[in-house]
Amino acid sequence: MPTEASTPTRMSLAVVGAGPAGLSLALLAAQLLPEAAISLFDARPLERDVSGDPRTLALSLGSVQLLQRLGTWQAGQAAQAQAILQVQVSQAPPTLSHPWLFGAGGQPEVRISAREQGVEQLGAVLSYGQLVAPLQAAWLQACARAPQRLSARFGQGVSAIKPEGSGVEIDAGDAHLAERFDLAVVAEGGVFAEQARKAVARDYAQNAWVGTVELDPAAPPGVAYERFTRNGPLALLPLPERAGQRRAALVWCLPQAEDEIGTLSDAQRLAVLNTLLPPGLPPLRGIGALKCFPLGLNAERTLVEGRVIRIGNAAQTLHPVAGQGLNLGLRDAYALVQALRTEGAIDSALRRVEWQRAPDRWSMIAATDFLARSFAWRWPGLPGARGLALAALQAAPPLKRALARQMMFGRR
Repeated sequence: MPTEASTPTRMSLAVVGAGPAGLSLALLAAQLLPEAAISLFDARPLERDVSGDPRTLALSLGSVQLLQRLGTWQAGQAAQAQAILQVQVSQAPPTLSHPWLFGAGGQPEVRISAREQGVEQLGAVLSYGQLVAPLQAAWLQACARAPQRLSARFGQGVSAIKPEGSGVEIDAGDAHLAERFDLAVVAEGGVFAEQARKAVARDYAQNAWVGTVELDPAAPPGVAYERFTRNGPLALLPLPERAGQRRAALVWCLPQAEDEIGTLSDAQRLAVLNTLLPPGLPPLRGIGALKCFPLGLNAERTLVEGRVIRIGNAAQTLHPVAGQGLNLGLRDAYALVQALRTEGAIDSALRRVEWQRAPDRWSMIAATDFLARSFAWRWPGLPGARGLALAALQAAPPLKRALARQMMFGRR
């Protein structure tokens, strides 16, 4: 059992990026590494309010549990989030269709519910601002309690990270003053289109249109839908009600060569979407403004380079088909802090994180890459094969339980 004596003493840790992964790592390190000096850098000025950022994030149950451990979920996030009670994955026509094989809807699908998995929820959906604002507030409070070892460097973007003996040199802020740290954690990711290409990169030539849609009041609450269409995946993630309206976040993926969404009116977009919905889901009632993002894979082969470790989108930016990018980053953060706590030496901790995280990272990278590329294939019978795979998974409870555990907690 690890003891406080095994924690590295007087370790200096720089965290680059005050997004969900960086803030979660900094808070967890402040709790579990009581002798470590931790500095959090971000180019964003502290006075810039992030609470209203509407980008939608899907959290697994494991991520929710981490936030509960940090004490931020109880502080208000739970009230602003929508619990995911069921996940429904289905294949849109053209595909095999048979009531005896696929149930009353006649189409292949997999349903995973919190009830059958023995948990209160499979995960939760909330906005970026509702996640980051409480984390940032908690970090500022921690810095106020322990200013001698914790610091918030907002408005100080990091321009360079250089090897320096058994540590790193951080150049940050407008003055580009160099400061030495024992370890740097890069948690500054960004979106695929804005990133420099990493060792493993693939442009899927696909767009994701994201926004919010209004559900019919008869739609079942707390259900996340993943619909495999001919052109790509379509996801609806449940959101909390607003002014009495049932809502869902939309992620609509299409090949760039066939993407005409930008030329359609809202009414036309809504009409097209309603032709793609799974059986049993009432037609959507409205659609908000949509934003378009190019999609691709951009991943490092290794997390660690010297005394620099990358986590989250800085380590792997994935196709959103599985909605697991942020959850991978939070698991990276947890594994790193636990390794630093138990190993006692930074280099051995980094080696442990590298091999410990590899199965989870690469299984998710491979799965999302395969699914993303498969939508560009026009092989005869491919939709039917995908439908049979969904039907087989639905009919095999042990496999479905394994998939549910993977969704909730990652590969362990």
